[in-house]
Amino acid sequence: MLHWITENLSTIVVSAILLAIVTSISLHLIRQRKRGKSSCGCNCAHCAMHGRCHDKQ
Repeated sequence: MLHWITENLSTIVVSAILLAIVTSISLHLIRQRKRGKSSCGCNCAHCAMHGRCHDKQ
């Protein structure tokens, strides 16, 4: 088992780093959503969901 780990150590490290990056991005987006922020670019004329994401005032 130790031999397998030493042979694949670089793959394990790179995978762990990528997993940490994806997890941190996901957590950041979840926190922004809970705070009411959005990634909307507000170009509603070209959006398939125009009229649904912004209330008409």
